[in-house]
Formats: sequence, structure tokens, C-alpha cells
Amino acid sequence: MSRRRLWSRHARLLPLWILLLASVAARVAADPRITAVANVGFTVSDMDRSIAFFTDALTFQVLSDAEVTGESWERLHGVFPVRMRVVRMRLGTEEIELTEYLAPRGRPIPVDMKSNDRSFQHIAIVVRDMDAAYRRLRAHRVTHVSSGPQRLPDWNPDAGGIEAFYFRDPDGHVLEVIRFPEGKGDARWQKPGSDLFLGIDHTAIVVRDTDASLRFYRDVLGFGVAGGAENWGTEQEHLNAVFGARLRITALRVPGGPGIEFLEYIAPNDGRPMPADEKASDIAHWQTTLATANVDELTRRLRGQRTAFVSPGIVDVTDTFGFRRAAMVRDPDGHVMRLIERAAAPAH
Repeated sequence: MSRRRLWSRHARLLPLWILLLASVAARVAADPRITAVANVGFTVSDMDRSIAFFTDALTFQVLSDAEVTGESWERLHGVFPVRMRVVRMRLGTEEIELTEYLAPRGRPIPVDMKSNDRSFQHIAIVVRDMDAAYRRLRAHRVTHVSSGPQRLPDWNPDAGGIEAFYFRDPDGHVLEVIRFPEGKGDARWQKPGSDLFLGIDHTAIVVRDTDASLRFYRDVLGFGVAGGAENWGTEQEHLNAVFGARLRITALRVPGGPGIEFLEYIAPNDGRPMPADEKASDIAHWQTTLATANVDELTRRLRGQRTAFVSPGIVDVTDTFGFRRAAMVRDPDGHVMRLIERAAAPAH
């Protein structure tokens, strides 16, 4: 075959290859699975007080401090009329987002809220030394949830040797400090260094039915199951401040950010459901921001699963926090997930 004829044949095939590669690229770009837990956020009543607490007691660093208002934020968060002060903070490589609703003001956290209520959520902050962390928290006069730091027993192969302590921030949100012994947790928590507070390992949420939650987080959002355990005993009771606590724990991960951990209370299973009228302006409100490459397809799938939406759908917002398009939905237990499509990086 002559060189001219060979080139002519390849030239005819070239558009087919271009179309095939474009089709593959489109499918990759359209993948709606969650790629990262971008941050975990909650509502606060006094931003200056919260900034002081998280920077002084827990050594978080402020990344940004902005006020936003307008119809797009009202539609996204389901609150009207809205003006919010939003502060993003970092510890290690993980971020939290604190929101103070300047208007409208929300309700405080119920004083009788318990760790097995399904509105419960917290973040687990990894520490290098539990005794030193506890001393520091006592010096900042935190309110205890746990009776003190608890070391989970060695008879539990999945959790034995882990130390943890629950306490409250100035608004009453439950936070956890956790120390992983060698061989447990992510290997990065064992790296040598001098920092006491290292980062956020996961956010934990109480669920009624682990299998139902897996259908949402694993099968629709694309989280992978990273591990699980069943915990009980006096140490667990004193950690959660729930007498007779027996928990099924399931850890989930995506490539970026902290994990999400299910806490299913096998006993006592009398935890109250998420209040039907819970709003983002309420101080008890938490939201977990999840990044996807295709928020359109993801919201389409969620509507097919009859997921409850906080926002009317996808909302275009000002690019204040690194995204321009977002939707807010509730998981099977009412926990709020904010789905974002991150703004494209500027071309160089």
C-alpha cells in the first residue's frame, strides 16, 4: 500500500478516534460521584467568640471571613431573609466553615439534646497526646460531654487502644478529640512532629439504619466503606454519655478530605429524629460540603431516589467560597449535605 493511500486511510479513521476520545473524556467529566469532603460546617451565634475558641483552644487558622446576602443564598440555604457571616478555618489539611446568621437569628441548641439523637453530628479532631490535649481543653474551661478521656478496651480489635473525649464548643456543639495508637487510623496521624492538634479525621452522624444510609452515601454519592466496628461497654457509655450504649460504627471515605462515620445506636435506640422544622439558621444546624465534578447529574440521580432537597435545585451563587453552583439536600436521617461544583482553576 502506497504511503499516500495509507495516510488517506488513517485520515478517514482519525475523526472516529477523536469522537471516541471525546466520548470517554465526557463520561469522565460527567462522573457525578463525590470527589472530596470539602469542609464540615455549623451555625454559631457569636462569630468573634467562636473564632477565639477555635484558634486559641484548638489552634485552627482562619482562611477567610466574608459576609454574603441575596436571593441566591436564600434559595440555597432555605432561609429568608438572609445575611450571613461565614468564616472558613483550617487545621492540618482539613477545613471547617462557621456561619453566623446576622438575619434571621435561629434557635439555640436544645439543652436536652443527646448523643443518640439523629440530629447529632460532630467532628473528630486528631491529637498527638491525649493527656496534653485534655489539659489544654480544661484550661479553656470546656463543657464536658464525656466524664473524661476514655481508652477503648483491647478486647475490641477494631477500636482497642483508641483514646477519645467529647466536649462542647461555646454554643454547645459536640466536638471530639481522638488519638489513634500505632496501627490504627490513617498513617499520617503517626508522623513525627510537635503539633498537638493535627487535623480532622472524620465527621460522625447518628443514623437510624446503616443499610439505608449506605444506599445514599455509597450507592448514590460514591463513598467507599473504609471499615466498621461494634462498640459497647463502660468506656463507650462514658464517652458518649449514653447509658447502655452499643453502637454499630461504619467509616466511609472519598479521595479527598475527612471521612464520614455512621453511628447507629443498636441500644438505646430511642434517639429522637431530626426536627421536621430544622433550618440552617438554627444553632444546632450542621452541613457537610461535598465536591462533585457534575452537580447536574448528581442532583438528577438524587431526585430519582426521592431525596429531600433544602434548595429548590441547583443554585448559581457568587464565587465567594470557591464554587459557583450548589444544591443542598438531606440524607435519610435529615443531615444536610451541600453539593458543590468547584469553580474551574484560572488558565495560565
